[in-house]
Amino acid sequence: MGENDGRLFPPLSPMTARTVDRTPRAAGLAYEAKWDGYRVLLFARADAPHLQSRRGTDLGPGFPDILRAAAELGEEAVFDGELVVIEDGAVDFAALQARAQRTGPRSAAAAAAHPAHFIAFDLLQLGDEVTMARPYRERRALLEEVFTRRDLQPPWALCPMTTDPDRAGEWLDPAWAAVGVEGMVVKGLGQPYRPGERGWRKLRARATAEAVVGAVTGPVTAPDVLLLGRYDAQGELRMVAQSAPVTRTLRRRLGPLLTPAGPGHPWAEARFHSGWGTRDILEHRCVSPEHVVEFEADVAFDEGRWRHPVQARRIRPELHPEEIPHFPAGAA
Repeated sequence: MGENDGRLFPPLSPMTARTVDRTPRAAGLAYEAKWDGYRVLLFARADAPHLQSRRGTDLGPGFPDILRAAAELGEEAVFDGELVVIEDGAVDFAALQARAQRTGPRSAAAAAAHPAHFIAFDLLQLGDEVTMARPYRERRALLEEVFTRRDLQPPWALCPMTTDPDRAGEWLDPAWAAVGVEGMVVKGLGQPYRPGERGWRKLRARATAEAVVGAVTGPVTAPDVLLLGRYDAQGELRMVAQSAPVTRTLRRRLGPLLTPAGPGHPWAEARFHSGWGTRDILEHRCVSPEHVVEFEADVAFDEGRWRHPVQARRIRPELHPEEIPHFPAGAA
C-alpha cells in the first residue's frame, strides 16, 4: 500500500470481493450495483492526477478526460470505483478496451468520440485524512457529500447503493445487463476498507443459453473444458464461450457422443487463449460440431462472446446446431 504522511500514493491494492451463490441477507449490509467495466482507483490531485487499474497499471494515458476531471475536482481525494464507456445508453466494454490501448493524440481523439465515466463507490482519502479505517457507512456518507458539495456531473457518477436486499435483487435480472449492470457487491456497513483483502461479497446475474461443442481440452472421450460455438449468417462456426471444467457426470455422458473432427474443421488452425486477456494458449482437440449443450453464464457478453468461463449444465439432444441462435451479424 502506498501511504505517507496522511496521503495515499499509487500503486494501492484495492479491497476485493469473493463470489457467492445467493444474496446475503442480514442486518448491517449494503448492496451496490456491480458494473461491467474496469475496476480503478482515482487519485484526484490538481498537480498529479492518477488513474490506477486493479493490478496497479497506470491507465491515465488512455483516459485524459478522467484525469482532467480528477485534476479539476477542487480538493484532494482518492476514490475507488469502476471505469466505463457508455454508448447509446449502455456500457460498451469493447469501446473501453479500445480506449485503454490509445495514447497521445489518439487518446484525446478517442476521449472526444467515446467519453468515459468514473462510477465512484468508495472514498479512501479526503483532504489530508485517509478514511480507510472508517466504517463503510461513514465513507459512503462522505462520498455522497463530495458529490453534493461539488455538484459533480459526468464524467463523474455515483454508484447506486441500497440496504434493501430485495431491491438489490433487481440487479440480478439479466435485463439489467442491457445497460451494463452485471450483479451486486455486498459490503458491511461497519466494515473498514482493507487494501488487498477479499472482504466483500459479489453475486453476478446469470442466464442460460445454448451452443454447439466445437472443440475440447483433454481426451475427446472424457473432455475437461468445452469450446462452444454458434454459426454466423454465412454458415461459419464462431467461438462464443469457453466452459469451466465440466462435471464428472456431464463428462461421462458427453464423451461417448463426441467424434474427433475430420479435415476441414474451421477451428483446426485456430489459437484459443485460456482466459480473457491472457496469452496462454489452450491445447484443444476439434470435434464434429454435432452436439448442443446448455450452459449457465454471467452477463459479461461482448460482440457475440461470453468473456468469463461458463458452466456447461446438460446436453440438448433435441436441438440441432442450426436451431440455436446465430452468431450476431457485425460482431468481430
